[in-house]
Order: sequence, then C-alpha cells, then structure tokens
Amino acid sequence: MSSARTEFFGGVRAELPLLLGVVPFGLIFGVLGLAAGLPGWAVVLSSSLVFGGSSQIVFAQLFGGGAPAPVIVTTVGVVNLRHALYSAAVATYLKALPWRWKLLLAYLLTDEAFAAAIGRLREGPATPARHWFLFGTGFTLWAGWQLSTLAGVLLGVAIPAGWSLDFSVALTFIALLVLGVHRRSDAWAALAAAATALLSLGLPHKLGLLLAAAVGVAVGLLLRRFDKVAA
Repeated sequence: MSSARTEFFGGVRAELPLLLGVVPFGLIFGVLGLAAGLPGWAVVLSSSLVFGGSSQIVFAQLFGGGAPAPVIVTTVGVVNLRHALYSAAVATYLKALPWRWKLLLAYLLTDEAFAAAIGRLREGPATPARHWFLFGTGFTLWAGWQLSTLAGVLLGVAIPAGWSLDFSVALTFIALLVLGVHRRSDAWAALAAAATALLSLGLPHKLGLLLAAAVGVAVGLLLRRFDKVAA
C-alpha cells in the first residue's frame, strides 16, 4: 500500500500543472453547452459519461447547429479514435492487471493523463504498483474536468450572450495541435485537414469536420512510412 500511495500521489503531482490548461477548457465547455441549448444537468453529466474535452466541444457545436444524430455520433467517434492509440501505447505495461483495473484506467485514459503518465510507464521501474501512477494522473484530470465544467455551467448565466467563446476554443485546439506535431507526416496531415476544412465550409451539418478528420488521418498514415525511412 505504501508503494501504491507513492505512485498515486506521484501521478497527482505530475498532472496538477496540466490543469492550468484543463480548467479554462472545462469552463468554456460548460458555457458553450448551455449556449447550444443543452440543459445544465446534461452538460455536467456529459463530462462524466464522455469525459473527452474535444469531443464534448464538437458535440455541443453540432447539437447547437441542428446536425442529425448519425452525424453527431460519427464525428464524436472519429474525434475519440485517438484514445485507441493511447490504449495501445500503455497496453504492454498494464497487461497483467485484472479486467476491473483495465476498465477503470481505460475510462480515465485521456490526452493529459496519458501525456503525464507515459514517461513513468516507459522509463520508470517496472513495479507492481506502477498502474497507480496512471490512476493518479487520470483521477486528478477527471476531478478537475468535472469541477471546471460545473463551474462553467454555474457561471454561464452570468456571462453576456454577446461574448463569443468559439475563438478561445479554436486557440486551445491550435495549441494542442502545435504541441502534437513531432514529424513531417504530422505537419502534412494537419495542413491537409486544415485545407479540407476550409474548402468544405459550405457543407451542411458541419460535415466538413468529419471530412477534414478523415483526410488528415489518411495523409498522416500515407506519409508516416517516409518518416520511418528517413529515420
């Protein structure tokens, strides 16, 4: 238990600095959810059920724009596909865990939790309690996201309707994108997705988002082989 406690609080400490970006994002989602016409309880509940900031923002925007349910579900699913990559990256280090732990950690495994924990899993000692580090990062992120979303809902009624927060969301995604570009294929995938999104602005129900995501993934996969050859 001493080792588990040490690992858990190590994960908490690793995650806390990242909350500086998570908390404003949660506030923005709380406000945008209300602006899209969702009741306050649904906005808060979605942060527990979905627990994915970018997909929740996309959901709120598509819902507010009147997009059909199949379009919303498909788009949110595509946005969340990156979580499968996170799962594959940590699977080697967690394969000996019972399925109850795997389910819990899979639920908590999101962008910032993965970023804070993957270094410990890859380079740290292979102790039996190292999964508690990932639990610490995931739980800290989860708690911060729930509280910030709730705060956004509670403060949303006090923010003038004329204040547009969409631009703040765009800046957040741009910052995440820049931090995520490590290879030439990443850069070309981002440029291809951006160009597709701009060219498809006229599509109904914001289908351009789905098309841009598909084009970006395809370009990234196509060019990734050249990164390996160059390395």
